Amino acid sequence: MSGIIKKISMLRTGSKLERSKKSLRARSSIVLRVYRANKAIGDSAHYDTFDVPIQRWTTVLDALLYAKSYKDTSIGIRYSCRMASCGSCGMKINGIPRLACYTNVSELESGVISCEPLTNFPLIRDLVTDFHQFFSHHKSVRPYIINQNADLRDRKELSEFIQSPREVDEYLQSSYCIKCGLCYSACPTVATDTKFPGPQALAQAYRYSADTRDTGSREDMKTIDDKHGIWRCHFAGSCSSVCPKGVDPALGIQLLRGHMMSFSKHNKKIAELKHHSHGNQTT
Repeated sequence: MSGIIKKISMLRTGSKLERSKKSLRARSSIVLRVYRANKAIGDSAHYDTFDVPIQRWTTVLDALLYAKSYKDTSIGIRYSCRMASCGSCGMKINGIPRLACYTNVSELESGVISCEPLTNFPLIRDLVTDFHQFFSHHKSVRPYIINQNADLRDRKELSEFIQSPREVDEYLQSSYCIKCGLCYSACPTVATDTKFPGPQALAQAYRYSADTRDTGSREDMKTIDDKHGIWRCHFAGSCSSVCPKGVDPALGIQLLRGHMMSFSKHNKKIAELKHHSHGNQTT
């Protein structure tokens, strides 16, 4: 039965891709609708439209850069790697938080593509938003390994923490976060409570809490165990649905909440530290 369901799913996916290809072949250009605003010069919010030629491989970022290069050089946009690694080009594309470099025009199946700044972030200009508060929340959960033994002062001595594949799997998914802010933008709780750390910060708190190399405790931090902290999450799941790297922040938040309420036993075994000195291995 599961095999039949899988085949049906593949057929549906295939037909959707075929429709996308047909619609793209029928179109050689799209209309790019870009949100524009710049309070610094008194420019009120409005939308500018641009006709942009497209190819099969054209991404939304490609289309925006074409409009910026050949239509209006004043368009404000932030980008860097163009390969979904840096998280710089996050924006709302047709109403959904996405990475512009990771979104192909053909998959949107629309002749008009709207680009807007991420919600829940203060606007700087056009599609560029201020991440200061976002990174402040990220910093507040101490997103790094806390372990006195990790501060090795003898640089001549090589050391490593031993972890099993199962121990790595406990936090590996959460470690893929690129801090793009899409989950933060999609979160309804962030929209109503600016003191809420957000799904990204809380998921990273779980990521380091689950790491056996870490000996610190984050469950008792005020940022997390507070009325504006982890208990404000309503498990809407919108953060996980927009994550481009499959991190699933909603799951990380629920796992961290389970540890705090002792629903799941968190008997973390601290990773063994081994030293390698002059070809010898000591524990």
